[in-house]
Amino acid sequence: MKQITKKSILNPLTALILCTLPVSSVLAQDGTPGEKAIRNGNVGGYMITKVEKVDQSYNAGYSMYAAAWPLVRQYPGRSFQSGLFGTWMFPLNDKPLPVKDFYTDVEGGLGWWRDTEYATETPKFIMGGVQLNFIGWANGPGAGQGRDWNDPKGHYGVAQLTPWVLWPPDGLNLKQGTCGEWFGSGYLPLPLTEPKTNTAGKAVPSGNQCWTLFLNTGNFKGPVAFFTPYFWTRATVEDPRLSGLFLDQRPSDANKAFQMETQDIRSAEATDSRGQTYARLTPTQYPLGPDGNSDLLHRLMVYNKKALWDKVEAWFKGGPPADGIIDLAGAFMQKFQKGVRSNWSFYGDHIPKNKRALLNIASYMDANVTDSATLRVRWEGDLITSRKTGNGSVVTLPEYYKLVKAKNDDIGQWVAVSHKEVPAETGLHKVDFSNPEEKTPVAYVTPEEKESCWKTPGPVAGPFTAKLGDGSTITYYWYRFADQPALLNADLTREEREEMQRRVELLHRHWTKDREYLPAPLIGKVAEIDPALIVTPPKGMEVGYVPIVTRQGVKK
Repeated sequence: MKQITKKSILNPLTALILCTLPVSSVLAQDGTPGEKAIRNGNVGGYMITKVEKVDQSYNAGYSMYAAAWPLVRQYPGRSFQSGLFGTWMFPLNDKPLPVKDFYTDVEGGLGWWRDTEYATETPKFIMGGVQLNFIGWANGPGAGQGRDWNDPKGHYGVAQLTPWVLWPPDGLNLKQGTCGEWFGSGYLPLPLTEPKTNTAGKAVPSGNQCWTLFLNTGNFKGPVAFFTPYFWTRATVEDPRLSGLFLDQRPSDANKAFQMETQDIRSAEATDSRGQTYARLTPTQYPLGPDGNSDLLHRLMVYNKKALWDKVEAWFKGGPPADGIIDLAGAFMQKFQKGVRSNWSFYGDHIPKNKRALLNIASYMDANVTDSATLRVRWEGDLITSRKTGNGSVVTLPEYYKLVKAKNDDIGQWVAVSHKEVPAETGLHKVDFSNPEEKTPVAYVTPEEKESCWKTPGPVAGPFTAKLGDGSTITYYWYRFADQPALLNADLTREEREEMQRRVELLHRHWTKDREYLPAPLIGKVAEIDPALIVTPPKGMEVGYVPIVTRQGVKK
């Protein structure tokens, strides 16, 4: 899951995306033929879990714990793109649709992306809401498709809710060095607005489901930000046939795919003088627990509106305060089934799409150690190595592969081999996957014009700065919740925003950052977000105000 581009996040059942970027290789001075024949490529595909089907009445969101770890030993630059384990939350539309093409969901998650400006070996998290057929997407407050504020495609789709966490536009940073801990996240709807009969002046309704990101980490717990209903319904203004089909009104599909989507792990390929083809993969690793297993995904929970919505709705209408803790009477744990399927393959411009050979991952991966609550695998064989890092242990997958074809098989499969079996003439041993020519990061900057929604009515305190673990510095201001730019662009009247302000002030008074909202993990330790992202509101702004990041760049 990723900082979405129309080409970068696809339905899990669609084909892989071609993207070949150069691998820097060290050639011998004599320029031997084998070394000159090195072909650059990538490894990509899905690792697909098996989970039980659940009743569709659990259609008010989900939560999960995904392991966070450095997938590659050394961040290789912008040619690398992969998510860790995550999911796609679609609206539940169980009737025929009025249009042929209809794609909209919440995806995102933990990962690395080609357009990340301040990436490290440690993954980041994005929200990843997709408007109709990728006309725009929102990755967090102030973060969306592209950088053009004159045509903001999703930049205003997410509103800040918490007063205690900063959200950088480049993605939510985890604490550097995170290695195998659980990152707890989930989406549940909150009734922060009221349903509307008209949207942007047209006679099409907007619902009041504000799908809200909840986190459970070691240093922050609770709701962070939410997708505004208008983020979804703006498409219905152009095509009223789509009214009522988006997540502002529709329940979520309780049965989701849980997968790890990888696009680009850099690789290199060469053929020796006998015609045998070999390949080498960037050192790729997984977390290693004390029992020798890799725990990857844990405690998948699905919810109905009894879990949270009903109590919050009654509270906003004058009832007793809701504590925000998930009511397990409205929850169900979706069980894992044994087995993981992988379609990882080597690919590149030199390989026709219908000739991509799969990696024989099954030869060294055992998923039978999975139980009902935890997706786990065990890596086995002489080619598997392990090492300790400063924050945990990792297991490294085989680096070298041999293309093996059976009789009447013109595609074959890639079988892991020892580096000793790869002829020196291929030059693969000398391939350098680092990227010394990485470009200078481009700063994220919000509009500076006085008449912009960032300045009028504008912030009430700031500027403040924070230095993040990824090397960037963010600038942020404190805004009154109802006056933040996202809500000024959410098709809300002043009266509607003031009612939201009242409701959010109730949340700020009663929902603290250290309470357990999501069901806690049954095993293991939770990860932490970058400590620099944790803030304390200025005196007098503890309730009803939120911090909004306006710039992210390298401080000179």
